Amino acid sequence: MDYLLNIILMIPGMLIAFTFHEYAHALMADRLGDKTPRFQGRLTLNPLVHIDPLGFLAVIFFRFGWAKPVQTNPSAYKNYYKDDLKVSLAGPVMNFLVAIVLSIILGVYVGGIYKYLPRSLSGVLYSMLFLAISININIGIFNLIPIPGLDGFNVLRDALPDVFYKYQAKFYEYQMIILVIFVVAGSRIISIPSNGLLNIMMKIASAFAGLF
Repeated sequence: MDYLLNIILMIPGMLIAFTFHEYAHALMADRLGDKTPRFQGRLTLNPLVHIDPLGFLAVIFFRFGWAKPVQTNPSAYKNYYKDDLKVSLAGPVMNFLVAIVLSIILGVYVGGIYKYLPRSLSGVLYSMLFLAISININIGIFNLIPIPGLDGFNVLRDALPDVFYKYQAKFYEYQMIILVIFVVAGSRIISIPSNGLLNIMMKIASAFAGLF
């Protein structure tokens, strides 16, 4: 029952994180001259457009999932590496910005609304907001891991193209091994920066809660 409740409480946070992450990629690409996301209808905050059904089901059963990637055409950019780097970073950066906004909302909620609601409802809303903050932080950090399929891989390619193409074959040759390592030890690797950022977000929430 606790597992099911936790999954239910995670769903809003996952929807927010996936939607804003992919929307940020689409918006940045559009601003830089690539109209592919616009033509495909990705310039929207409608979760149904960005959610991958299989990836969403994976969240429910495995507490890990994915969204529908935004397709881009880097050849439309004026500066290939610089602009593609901006598009790749847009998703994770958006997740961190959303986490900040949610932390402010959490602070306002705790300081000004929490005490006026029934205990059961107030606790559920608090957990939902806290999980949404944590999920956005984790998705932002996870996507910065430099393995194929994640934004971090493109960031590495665009920021250090000479190094990337020198070792490109090795990247792809060992990508499955690297992926397995991150799947097995990923939570430990991510937990260090994740906990640090989460502490910062809670300080932001506390600061706003103290205004009431």
